[in-house]
Amino acid sequence: MPVIMHVDMDAFYASVELRRHPELQGRPMWVGGASRGVVLSASYEARAYGVEGGMSSTRARRLCPDAVAISPDHDAYAAVSEGVFAIFSTITPTVEPMSLDEAFLDVTGARRLLGEPAQIGELVRAMVADEQGIPCSVGIGPTKFIAKLASNAAKPNGLVEVPPAGVISFLHPLGVEKIWGVGPATASALHRLGLHTVGDIAHTPRSTLQRALGAQLGAQLHDLAWGVDARRVIARERERSVGSQETFGKDTDDVALIEDELLRVASRVASRMRAARVLGRTVTVHVRFADFRVVQRSATLRGPTDATGEIHSSAVKSLRAMRLERPRIRRVGVRVEGLVDADSAYQQPMLGEPDRGWREAERAADAAVARFGPKAVQRATLAGRRRP
Repeated sequence: MPVIMHVDMDAFYASVELRRHPELQGRPMWVGGASRGVVLSASYEARAYGVEGGMSSTRARRLCPDAVAISPDHDAYAAVSEGVFAIFSTITPTVEPMSLDEAFLDVTGARRLLGEPAQIGELVRAMVADEQGIPCSVGIGPTKFIAKLASNAAKPNGLVEVPPAGVISFLHPLGVEKIWGVGPATASALHRLGLHTVGDIAHTPRSTLQRALGAQLGAQLHDLAWGVDARRVIARERERSVGSQETFGKDTDDVALIEDELLRVASRVASRMRAARVLGRTVTVHVRFADFRVVQRSATLRGPTDATGEIHSSAVKSLRAMRLERPRIRRVGVRVEGLVDADSAYQQPMLGEPDRGWREAERAADAAVARFGPKAVQRATLAGRRRP
């Protein structure tokens, strides 16, 4: 039986900043804008006030007026991440990165040298704390799905092991929202069916779930509710990101034109991701102004994707959240990070999405472009629009 470990840094950006600013230990703080912008990561003291990642800084300040806000230092976070993954590589060669601050490890073969799974997990936690000065949570189980749920249960700064014999007793009492990839819309649909726990889903006929949610999503949720997850941990190099950008022929403040160009760029990024067979969760939009200032903003999706629509929608939301007052813009770009292998990750179907829909259409478009060139297929939204 495989032994899978999911290791997740706790409030990663905030933890790195607390290591650099020990005088802030025990105080509510977040990484992000002080009064404008967005919260990227919040300490657990700030979370006690309701502050969470992705929240606007304005709302966070209302919830926690005395919190300290620290501007992000992405170079520092990348350096700590490199150190953490170096630790993982000393435990097992089978490491599958999920983002800067989390990974799956297959430690099945490590038991011979390092001991029982819980001992290995505590070793990882101790090494991360000692060498990098930040806390992490570890979940251990027979599958990736169970290991991920176990690490969530272990937060903050703990370890939870779910042995094969304990999977059902661990899994079935959980709320349906705990299932990997179940968002608010799917949770609401399940609640309308009278399904509130994972056990409720497990004891509902697969055919009933498929009629209510669609064939793919219904089957997927039924399998997960019984702990069935055939995905293996796949060792791979950490991809940094997939991105693209476009420079306007003339500086522009035309919002519609800018958002159209974001669609063109997002389509290019998504196509490259599908070609590389990767999915991503973090979408960053960056804007260069006529005076060469650069502003960027990131958002994390509820699940990994390679769909143009989801990437473009996130980029537009981030652009609008910048609250730009018609400045002259020279260049826009989109970058997707937190890449995972498409063959080993669940790509959560959207509720109401047909079993064969946009994703299949985009793959067909990719094939046409590969055969006939980049002008073979064009989105209707962009048809007839002149390139900037």
